[in-house]
Amino acid sequence: MKVAKTATVAKKAKTTKPVAKPVKAVKETKAVKTPKAVKVAKPKVVAPEAVAPVSVEAKTKRAKKEKVVRDSFTMPKSDYEKIAALKQKCVEEGVAVKKSELLRAGLALLESVPTKRLLETIAAVETVKTGRPSKS
Repeated sequence: MKVAKTATVAKKAKTTKPVAKPVKAVKETKAVKTPKAVKVAKPKVVAPEAVAPVSVEAKTKRAKKEKVVRDSFTMPKSDYEKIAALKQKCVEEGVAVKKSELLRAGLALLESVPTKRLLETIAAVETVKTGRPSKS
């Protein structure tokens, strides 16, 4: 049994060249406007104290921010009230401070004291049961 192959006849597509449109001549006789005289403002003189030079160290510190860690802790109510009292003392002196900034300042102070003094201070702090306090 022979199967006849059917030939597909492809029609040749006629290719036509695009006809170029005539280009209109551009008039070169346009009038050129001359700019009017511009008033130049005198530069303002700024006092040297008003301009604070930005050091290279300050730029690098702003560019690279340290990652922030969120944590929670338990402390006696009396110590928590001390934080509020220290914040109020700062406000009275004209410095607005957040709780976290106050605690970080305390860490900086503890880091600067001698090891013997640090250990004495830690021994004076009472141990607190960790975890959330009961609701009663």
